[in-house]
Amino acid sequence: MKRIKKKKQNGGVRVNGSVTREPSCGRKQKLTEIHQALISDPVDIETLRRAAASRGGLLTDDLRRKVWPKLLNINVYDLPYKPGRNVRENHKDYNQVVLDVRRSMKRFPKGMPTAERAVLQEQLIDIILEVLKRNPQLHYYQGYHDVAVTLLLLVGERMALAMLDTLSNYHLRDFMDPTMDSTKHILNYLMPILEQVDLELHDFMIRAEVGTIFALSWLITWYGHVLSEFKHTLRLYDFFLASHPLMPIYLAATIVLHREKEVKQTECDMAMVHHLLSRIPQDLPYEILIGQAQDLFDQYPPSLLAKRAALQSRKSLSISTFQAFQLSTLHQRPDSVLQRLTKAQGSTTSRHASGQTGLEAALPGDRGQLWGKGNRMVKMAVWGLSATLGAAVFAVAQTALDWGPEVLLQLF
Repeated sequence: MKRIKKKKQNGGVRVNGSVTREPSCGRKQKLTEIHQALISDPVDIETLRRAAASRGGLLTDDLRRKVWPKLLNINVYDLPYKPGRNVRENHKDYNQVVLDVRRSMKRFPKGMPTAERAVLQEQLIDIILEVLKRNPQLHYYQGYHDVAVTLLLLVGERMALAMLDTLSNYHLRDFMDPTMDSTKHILNYLMPILEQVDLELHDFMIRAEVGTIFALSWLITWYGHVLSEFKHTLRLYDFFLASHPLMPIYLAATIVLHREKEVKQTECDMAMVHHLLSRIPQDLPYEILIGQAQDLFDQYPPSLLAKRAALQSRKSLSISTFQAFQLSTLHQRPDSVLQRLTKAQGSTTSRHASGQTGLEAALPGDRGQLWGKGNRMVKMAVWGLSATLGAAVFAVAQTALDWGPEVLLQLF
């Protein structure tokens, strides 16, 4: 097994999606750096990406709510409206989405009151259907709801809608084709990475004919479906949001490499090896694996791996659009500036409106009226906040084989 080389790098982020990391220099200093990056004009997006990828990630949920939108170039003062009930009418994916959301109870914090969870599940259904309605070129896949619920629990309905829309058009785009050909293409990067690092392990898995299906649910849910603790899911989302769209498959490679001895000691049989690999241990050293995934990306970037015949036959939309997406995030204004601009716009448009002040006046158009409707909306907001702040201990999820026969059949 080759030793994964650690490169000494200067600070910064390269356009190819490789995020440089730096030694931990203390929580307080990191908090200060993140705060300074957020108030810089333009926002220092490179520092935010570096912070998200480095040890500990973004440290707190409050910081995640501030940084995640910046990583996706989302204006927090220009969020989409909450979906209306008509989003469910005649939607071709409605029944499947409802089915998946209904059986996602384990993704919600233990101890959450049934009424609160029910409200969040209804929001989850609406968010997913709204994104699909806005983007008819996108196709729902089982596991998409696992990404959506992670966002909803952390940032709330409107922000989750904005983030999911952006992720669906960029990072998750290959999973949302009519067929799973593009998903298989991404999975096909796994074995070449293993071949570069540990030829013996690679050859063992080839002889076992295990394939890469064991990593399917890891990839398409950003590991949300297979991790039992929400804090680990959030940590990986920090990393993935700051990185190249293929980073989840590099992390998959580091997990397999981390379990090298277990794999080699298993009987060289497809069922046995698949059974072992499809169940992720819940005590993985995530910070170490994140660092190793970044090192693998630096040493064996997608451009190098794509030269292999198996990876040349299909163009990835997520990869091909990533450079332009990263560049688009580099000129964002800090929230304080966006707030002033929004207030100015709100003052102009509502100057002759009576009884509209404060936050209502600061929101463009009739969003202030939506905010002012109160009661039901406030209850949902409070419930969503309590879900975010509550205990987030999730049960061990199912493996890639749980995705249903209609999904697995498309892989062959």
